[in-house]
Amino acid sequence: MLGKILGRLEESFLCLLLVSMTFLVFAEVVARFGFNAGIHWAQEITLTMSAWFVLFGASYGVKVGSHIGVDVFVKMLPRNVHRAITMLAIVLCLFYCSLFLYGSWIYLSKLHMIGIEMEDLPIPRWMPTSVLFIGFALLIVRFLVLLWGVVTHKTDGFHLADEAKESMHIAEEIRAKNKQEEAN
Repeated sequence: MLGKILGRLEESFLCLLLVSMTFLVFAEVVARFGFNAGIHWAQEITLTMSAWFVLFGASYGVKVGSHIGVDVFVKMLPRNVHRAITMLAIVLCLFYCSLFLYGSWIYLSKLHMIGIEMEDLPIPRWMPTSVLFIGFALLIVRFLVLLWGVVTHKTDGFHLADEAKESMHIAEEIRAKNKQEEAN
């Protein structure tokens, strides 16, 4: 129950970011080209929202399996070797994210100590930049959940997007639709 609520909140937040960025860019274009004026803070906020979208989206992508990966070789290996390589890959991902988490903590601490504000808005720069820490913390949680799933045999590894399979499925749907139209 709590997982579904958190999942919906995460999806809603990502949708809100995407819609807000789109609306803000549209408003900026209309203001600039339609009225020869601009929203001076729009670019900075759009860039900040896109950073939030990317880092939250990366975490969400691990959760739902929408990342693209090359796993043909690994899938051909025996099951135990496949699990071992998957666990090694997850541990390497955790190490990578941990390095970024540590680095972002140091960076945010320095931004907070110095007290730099955003260029166009009177907001301390460390606040919107905190997405670095939050995003990599979320990625670590996602990879730990994935690792636990592999260790407990609940999953066999990363659930990566299979573009070839999806493309073939779409091609089959198009062929079936064309045949149906020809028959009518």
